[in-house]
Amino acid sequence: MNPRHFTSLLDLSCEELHRLISRAIELKNNRDPGYQPLKGRVLAMIFEKSSTRTRISFDAGMVHFGGSALFLSPRDTQLGRGEPLSDSAKVISSMVDCIMLRTDEHETVTTFARHSRVPVINGLTDLEHPCQLLADMQTFFEHRGDIKGKTAAWIGDGNNMCHSYMHAALLLDFNLNIACPSGYQPLPEYVEAARERVRFFDTPVEAAKNADLCVTDVWASMGQEEEQKLRQIAFKDYQVNAEVMNAAHKDALFMHCLPAHRGEEVTAEVIDGPQSVIFDEAENRLHAQKALLEFLLCSK
Repeated sequence: MNPRHFTSLLDLSCEELHRLISRAIELKNNRDPGYQPLKGRVLAMIFEKSSTRTRISFDAGMVHFGGSALFLSPRDTQLGRGEPLSDSAKVISSMVDCIMLRTDEHETVTTFARHSRVPVINGLTDLEHPCQLLADMQTFFEHRGDIKGKTAAWIGDGNNMCHSYMHAALLLDFNLNIACPSGYQPLPEYVEAARERVRFFDTPVEAAKNADLCVTDVWASMGQEEEQKLRQIAFKDYQVNAEVMNAAHKDALFMHCLPAHRGEEVTAEVIDGPQSVIFDEAENRLHAQKALLEFLLCSK
């Protein structure tokens, strides 16, 4: 039997995503140290990019469930010396029970999935960040209930997070308003797939009007440091500030996947203010991914 992978949020059905969110909330509120469904199981974690939340949440999640995690970097393995991805996937998957990759190229994850005998999880790629969306949606459900029919505003770079927000809008039936600078819009194929749920606006204030959730990300993600000065110019009018939040509903939430640069993509007033749920969102990486691991490794 072929393993079940999580390379994209669209690997889940609407029903499965709802079930994962509910299970994540249940695991968060009722931690049972005696419940160890992954006892003796091993997760291989492959990192081409450095990480705080992804590494800690997967490692801690495996420990909570009685399993263990291996940290692998290209510097320490043959992955960094040109071994074909297909060979690496076959070898690694013969020794562990699950593989999580945080990589530069989305194709690395999909190639691993094609050649792996165990579940493969996308911990972040240049195109998508589905694990973060599990946590974001869990956070919204905890604070405001079902997101169906609500409106989220994405402000800033049309990056991997924006792509995964479009996938979430499709699965969970909410509207997504997007405000991006010219030249930094999401990829056309993602827009086309989610066209019924996505609307574009020229300014952050327009995008945030009557929104239930406002979300942003850094102007220059990891690997884009050389573009920092150009991006600061392009994104200078795409900051989430009090004016933007005032355009949204009074009880709108603010989210950011972190790390954040206060004074750039978001003001300190907003990210440290009462509408911000960034630390709940960060913690929920642990609980959402525990639900995901259980789903991939324990489903009958």
